[in-house]
Amino acid sequence: MLRFQSRSFFGIWITESEVRIKPIGLHFFKHFNQNNIMAIVIKSPSIIEAAGTKPKIIEEYVGRVNSRHEQVSIAKMTSPSGWVEPGQTPEFDEYTMVLKGELTVTTKKESFQVSAGQAIVVEKGEWIQYSTPHPEGAEYVAVCLPAFSMETVHRDDEV
Repeated sequence: MLRFQSRSFFGIWITESEVRIKPIGLHFFKHFNQNNIMAIVIKSPSIIEAAGTKPKIIEEYVGRVNSRHEQVSIAKMTSPSGWVEPGQTPEFDEYTMVLKGELTVTTKKESFQVSAGQAIVVEKGEWIQYSTPHPEGAEYVAVCLPAFSMETVHRDDEV
């Protein structure tokens, strides 16, 4: 027997092998196996408005917006050539892996060029600024622990 709680903002579908729970506006399903261990399939990301000088596309797969996870966020970023994000001093660790192009990551002490196939780790409390000044822009995946939030990013223009 499967047990679950729901609130009025959930859509719930039940079949013989699974329970699908889809909160309105979210893009994931929870699947239960016979041991009541749950896995979540993310069907599609939420598109989130980005800060910066040009439009950057943020596709959040896991995080506070798309899956209601506060422990971690995982998002794919597509930023055009010439994009610059405001500096920030976040309360989360950020792990960034570049898929295409090159990302410039600037700290108070130095600037790093992170190319496709490379990654960079920035610890919470470190001032950081991301940009893509190179002709092809960049595609990259960012993982934040705990999950990214506007309340904990502390961008320079918010001080």
